Order: sequence, then structure tokens, then C-alpha cells
Amino acid sequence: MFNIKKPSLAELPRLAQLRRSTVVAVIGAALILVAIVLPAEYGIDPTGAGRMLGLTEMGEIKQELHEEAESDQQVHGNDQSFNLMDGIIGVFVGTAHAQETWRDTITFTLEPGDYTEIKLVMNNGDQAPYDWTSTGGKINFDLHAHGSEDSTTYEKGRGATKSNGIIKAKFKGEHGWFWRNRDKLAVTVTLNLNGDYSEIVRSE
Repeated sequence: MFNIKKPSLAELPRLAQLRRSTVVAVIGAALILVAIVLPAEYGIDPTGAGRMLGLTEMGEIKQELHEEAESDQQVHGNDQSFNLMDGIIGVFVGTAHAQETWRDTITFTLEPGDYTEIKLVMNNGDQAPYDWTSTGGKINFDLHAHGSEDSTTYEKGRGATKSNGIIKAKFKGEHGWFWRNRDKLAVTVTLNLNGDYSEIVRSE
């Protein structure tokens, strides 16, 4: 149906040309690996190009989150259920459900690199409205729970300055936050609490 002209031997690429194209492709792939992939994925930037393009910070964020996830897993085990919809709903309805007078208010300051945990002892089905804000800088946090051989993650954030919502206990145990200051300045966090919990436990 179609008449396609068969290329002559003279029109075909020579072996030297193929080798040259292969070398160029390998060099290009190596440059992409060093200048883009390593900074964006691992925060490694030997050329400085990743920092200029904003990729190195992205890789550093990924590595920090990975390290914090491993640290939290060693303490609390694997978190099997992260209900994204519960987290989103909690953010929007938390303030509306919180009462005008908070039951407890906790304020603490974390120096660069420091961390702390604050947990509420709750029964299955208990609900605890909360609202927290940070001043002086941004902070990483992990809102999770463990107990009764169960564990779950409600919400995670990096470089945050506030969060609010309602903790809806899925089982009996300790439900609350792990905060870590990755900023270069001291960060002060004020946590307001209300609702159903029998005790507040803090560990550093």
C-alpha cells in the first residue's frame, strides 16, 4: 500500500557514529543523575546545581521525613492505618467543635534539634478537640496513637505552624503528638485541649 524507500548502506549510521551517540547518551544520563536525581531524592548536591534549582531542599525534606518515620516506627511499631479523610475532616471541623474554654493548655519550647511527645490517655470512641500553634519558627509533627496492640497515624506535617481538629480514638491507648524542631531557632508551641481523656502523658 505504501512505497517506502529502503535506505542505502551509505545512509545508515556508521559504527563510529553509534558509539559517539552512546557515549553522549551515557554522559547525559550521568549529568542528570548527579545534577537532578541525587539532590531531589537524597539531598546530595556535588555540583551545586540542585541548590540553585531548589531540588536539594526537596531531597533533604524526604530524608528528614524518612528518618523521623524510622525513629517513630522503632518507638511505636508500624502504623497500619492512616485515614486521610479523617485528618482532612478534623482540620475543618476541629475549631467549630472546640468549646470556648479549653480544659488544658500546655506551652513548651523546643531548641533546634529537640523533640517531645504529648499523649492523651483515651478509651475507644472518646473524642478530644485540639488546637495548637507554633511561634518563632516552623515544626514537624506526627499525630498518632498506640495501645492495646494497635497503632495508627492520624496526621503528619513538616514545617507547620498550626493544626486543629478532633482526635477520635479508634482504640484504648495513648493518642497524641510527636514534635521535632528542625528549624534553626527555638520554637514555642501552645497546645489547647478539650474533650474525653483521663490523663496527659509527656515524654522527651
